[in-house]
Amino acid sequence: MSQTGAISTKGQVALAAWPFLNRLTNVNFRSALIFALTVCSSPVWAQGEKSINELRDALVALAPGNVDPHEAELLSVTAHTMSRRLAREYGVHGDPAIHNFLINIGAKKRGICADYTRDIGSRLKEFHFKTLVLHWGSAYAKESDENNALVVTARNQPFQDGIVLDGWRRGGRLFWCLVKNDPEYEVGRRGLLGHLGGYLRTGITAWKEDFQETAWLQDNQSPVAEPKGRR
Repeated sequence: MSQTGAISTKGQVALAAWPFLNRLTNVNFRSALIFALTVCSSPVWAQGEKSINELRDALVALAPGNVDPHEAELLSVTAHTMSRRLAREYGVHGDPAIHNFLINIGAKKRGICADYTRDIGSRLKEFHFKTLVLHWGSAYAKESDENNALVVTARNQPFQDGIVLDGWRRGGRLFWCLVKNDPEYEVGRRGLLGHLGGYLRTGITAWKEDFQETAWLQDNQSPVAEPKGRR
């Protein structure tokens, strides 16, 4: 509230978010509400709301009638806000590849793709979703351009039918798409030219499931695991 009594821009954003937040009623949503309120007053909330809503709808569309819309909404809000927050905590500014270089020379400590995946995954697994399942995806494993990201499926659906959630790729601005539709990670589409569109689409995804890490994501316990030395 300003000194004149007018509601500030941040206050307007927060108020606009209330109907959206009031629908969060299941799966530990009270704790999710508290978490969301810590970030909803930021202009970033308004900028990302379209993506939040679209991801929610895409998750529901994985299995209409089976995926709980409340779970889809909670997952989308949490993944988006966590991704932004982690980028700030990691000190990411601009190109994530440059940030990786800074990690390699010891100037930064965290912020590779596996850090985003583990930290966002650690938060999401706390909700014990009933209709959505978390997986760990890896593209070009053990190679110089390896990437790791979360993949979310509807329950009892295969990994390849899921949605990629990649906090690293856009430096904290959550990237998401269907596994099969990820244009930047296709077999035969490699390196700088490939990522810039230098090769024709192959239609064959480079994403594969890392079953060891998936087991950790799906474990109700939260064991402390060694961070991966990955991109």
